[in-house]
Amino acid sequence: MGTKSSDAGLEYLAAYEARRMLDTGEISSVDLTRAVLQQIERLEPILHSYVTVTVEKAVLQAEKADRRLRDGSQPRGPLTGVPVMIKDNISTAGVHTTAGSQMLKDYVPPYDASTVIRLRQQGAVIVGKGNMDEFAMGSSNENSAFEPTRNPWDRTRVPGGSSGGPAAGVAAGECAISLGSDTGGSIRQPAALCGVVGMKPTYGIVSRYGLIAFASSLDQIGPLARNVRDCADTLDVIAGYDPLDSTSSTKTTGLYSAVLGSDIKGMRFAVPREYLDQGTDPGVLGAFNKAISVLEDLGAVVGEISLPLTRHALAVYYIIAPAEASANLARYDGFKYGFSDQGGPTAWDVMRDTRQRGFGDGVKRRILIGAYALSAGYYDAFYKKAQQVRTLIIQEFSEAFDNFDVLVTPTSPTVAFPFGERVDDPMEMYKSDVLTIPVNIAGLPGISVPCGLSAGLPVGLQLIGPQFGDATILKAAYAYEQATSWHTLRPNI
Repeated sequence: MGTKSSDAGLEYLAAYEARRMLDTGEISSVDLTRAVLQQIERLEPILHSYVTVTVEKAVLQAEKADRRLRDGSQPRGPLTGVPVMIKDNISTAGVHTTAGSQMLKDYVPPYDASTVIRLRQQGAVIVGKGNMDEFAMGSSNENSAFEPTRNPWDRTRVPGGSSGGPAAGVAAGECAISLGSDTGGSIRQPAALCGVVGMKPTYGIVSRYGLIAFASSLDQIGPLARNVRDCADTLDVIAGYDPLDSTSSTKTTGLYSAVLGSDIKGMRFAVPREYLDQGTDPGVLGAFNKAISVLEDLGAVVGEISLPLTRHALAVYYIIAPAEASANLARYDGFKYGFSDQGGPTAWDVMRDTRQRGFGDGVKRRILIGAYALSAGYYDAFYKKAQQVRTLIIQEFSEAFDNFDVLVTPTSPTVAFPFGERVDDPMEMYKSDVLTIPVNIAGLPGISVPCGLSAGLPVGLQLIGPQFGDATILKAAYAYEQATSWHTLRPNI
């Protein structure tokens, strides 16, 4: 069972609370950063949320933020002086960026990702790099080439994946907010399992420049936080057109945080019935039904809808994502950069041995699946067909949003499961993301917020909006959050 946030110290301050106190001089960024670094020092031996912690760099950034706050020489933003974790597949200049893989264990990027640049321009304090499933391929963080991350609520259980480190770090007070990436649920699913807020924005509104690619048509960077306001404030900072990303959208909706606090009375919510027929645990279903009642009490109109193509989304994902991964990961050949096994007599031997030793089993499995789907004899039967079904799924969602403002589902069909339970059953592991994958297939925004406990473990509520409906789901999520207290609970660690 968790504890109230009032029982904690500076390390559990919400980012918006910290900003108020920083503005008044009640605390300094150095105070806040040192509190977070002490929490990291205390918990990392058991949680392993981080791959790299940049203690000295973080303190220097905090000192710089304090000067900025004192002299007013530069504009202040919602994240000025706030400690942030960056998932380890997002490039940080001069800091190791491993993507959770032995292939990149010694890689130090010479440049920052666009999202990191935006954070630095704000004066945010980057404290380190978050642990993750290798190349973002996984749903449990057990695929990290380094130590797997533990769930702060129960260290015998997984934190979810692939952004397990960022989710666990936020839940455990090891950072105020974090950036993750979401290809099939990799922000929202661990957010649900760790009892925090996690958002996958509309595809294209946050730059992917500097994100180490898994599946380029599905990957999206997004925020994790302990509350919806911090999530919205972070999206305000990182969203926006970027000419360095060819898929970046020029469509903007202004400040996403501006809609928070708006009334949701009369908003039309729909529960897709197929999302409740995906092996959902009774405890998760019970928490979800109570959350629906809260929305109705707030004046929302809740109906039911059928999205039959949802049943095909998992199959579509596991053709498109591995196919794109097999192409993206071809660059790791033992010659350009990263790990290299030079023991073989020929270039082909070097390439084979490098990829054999540098990639983990889960990554190699997806590369093989993807290469098969793209091969000459099977391209039309698999990859082309999957793209055609993807188009139909997009159309089905579009039609649903003709009649409803938001779709509402559980985020994960289960709570956090024990370590090792699904490692030897890839299909069972893949099903962990069955409720989140359709959002990526269609390029939609989705957010997970805490909505209860089942057997003492967090349950997440997923709100899905139409393309560029990010403000709509933030508005709805905030209204729900303010009517409940689930987001105030903290794990006992």
